[in-house]
Amino acid sequence: MFIQTESTPNPATLKFLPGQTVLEAGTADFPSSETAGASPLAGRIFAIDGVTAVFFGNDFVTVTKEDSVEWDHIKPAILGAVMEHYQSGQPVMEGGAQTASGHAEHSGADSAIVGQIKELLDTRVRPAVAQDGGDITFHGFDQGVVYLHMQGACAGCPSSTLTLKMGIENLLRHYIPEVTEVRPVAV
Repeated sequence: MFIQTESTPNPATLKFLPGQTVLEAGTADFPSSETAGASPLAGRIFAIDGVTAVFFGNDFVTVTKEDSVEWDHIKPAILGAVMEHYQSGQPVMEGGAQTASGHAEHSGADSAIVGQIKELLDTRVRPAVAQDGGDITFHGFDQGVVYLHMQGACAGCPSSTLTLKMGIENLLRHYIPEVTEVRPVAV
């Protein structure tokens, strides 16, 4: 098994590509070791000192490390954990563990606008941020303000504010005049 790695715009995060499907559908975000119980793979990765977050996409695993730890010191252990997991035959997610489809539900007077927001996120934004090892999902819409949740490499990335304001906000405002601002939200 050959696992490729790619850097991301977030220096604390690396993207690992095992050459196999990680998740059939959706994403899975593990912002701490306490949240990794439903995933044997995430558990193996969190067992490595210095790992602070794990995120799964369709064909990648994104790992975030502590600032005090160098990639040269933990990257071999992460590669070993991913390889060991796939050789073990264990599932990435156990039993009935749910992966996230992404967006929060929204109903009410703004549902048509929210539908447009979600479509633009799914077709224009999410594929681009997945290339960088992350995901951005709809969290809410209130009086012109769109609230988005950033995951994987996007969470805590130094360039995420620029991505939100200059990229996503401009895109949404261009296509949907009712959108006045985009803000990040922690879940």
